[in-house]
Amino acid sequence: MANKQDNLSAILYGVEDLRLEQRPIPEINDNEVLLEMDCVGICGSDVHYLVHGRIGDFVVEKPMIVGHESSGVVAKVGKNVTNLKVGDRVAIEPGVGCRLCEFCKTGKYNLCEKMIFCATPPVNGNLSRYYKHAADFCHKLPPNVSMEEGALLEPLSVGVHACLRAGVGPGSEVLILGAGPIGLVTLLTAKAMGATKILITDMIQGRLDVAKELGATHTLLVSRDLDEKTIVKKIHEVMETVPSKTIECCGGETTSRLAILATKSGGCVVIVGMGQAEVKIPLCNALVREVDIRGVFRYVNAYPIALSLIASGAVDAKKLVTHHFDITETTKAFETSRYGHGGAIKVMIHCQPRDKNNSKPFNS
Repeated sequence: MANKQDNLSAILYGVEDLRLEQRPIPEINDNEVLLEMDCVGICGSDVHYLVHGRIGDFVVEKPMIVGHESSGVVAKVGKNVTNLKVGDRVAIEPGVGCRLCEFCKTGKYNLCEKMIFCATPPVNGNLSRYYKHAADFCHKLPPNVSMEEGALLEPLSVGVHACLRAGVGPGSEVLILGAGPIGLVTLLTAKAMGATKILITDMIQGRLDVAKELGATHTLLVSRDLDEKTIVKKIHEVMETVPSKTIECCGGETTSRLAILATKSGGCVVIVGMGQAEVKIPLCNALVREVDIRGVFRYVNAYPIALSLIASGAVDAKKLVTHHFDITETTKAFETSRYGHGGAIKVMIHCQPRDKNNSKPFNS
């Protein structure tokens, strides 16, 4: 175990003000565990808070520890905890509902109005040496799943939830708009769920090259100077069909419009990306063709599915991790993620020496 006097933490004070400081080691309650943190991936939301200081109504008004894509090792358990023991390696599902409201009781805890979610103001995240969390939202990792893969369960769960919302299954023909980290995990999930045709679009060829390696059957490089009718036509030509499932992973008005226009009548559009609060979309087009439009807010009941996909080998997410940094290099890690240095896709920060808690090296 690390020195228990050392709880180095990455703290966001405001726009462009990210600092490394010592924080007290948290005291746990009877239903919590204290975790010695291992891996924390940088999410687009972490970068957004750094650059803008807010996401919608969530505003950084006081110093906040960042990070929520994570894994760790149980260092201490509360007296009521029976599902975990000291030394267990776990993936940390970062959002905990109240357990009492209608949404929690009906299994839709992601919609809980009292949801406590890591690194969402004013709640602290877990890019620290030590962090406490609800024991029942920690998922024990089998020996063949690395700590990095445990951290990747968070973005992968978004892909799982999106594909479930879209109804992806054997034989599905899927269009994914955006080949960033969320688009790529959605691609991996759709492939594992049996989709036979998957076209993914992006404006950066390097991302599409990665998508091809991960199993996309088709890719399409798009540019800002192409009008939407031309892009829709190209999508249909490349796929040699009209997709029945479209998953939008960019958060732009342009791609939300394309998602509707490119989808088969009677099909389903799932909007994962969150951009402006209000956008203009071709709603009448969707109505007269009975194209369902569904939203996604994080994920729900998806962690066990994501873990089984990785543990079984149905999904190999290791190629998503392009860069590794020690927690003391957090500023450099954020710069790499923010600016895409070196073709960065998923940047992983290690709170302990890399591979310390893996049964075998991550990339073996």
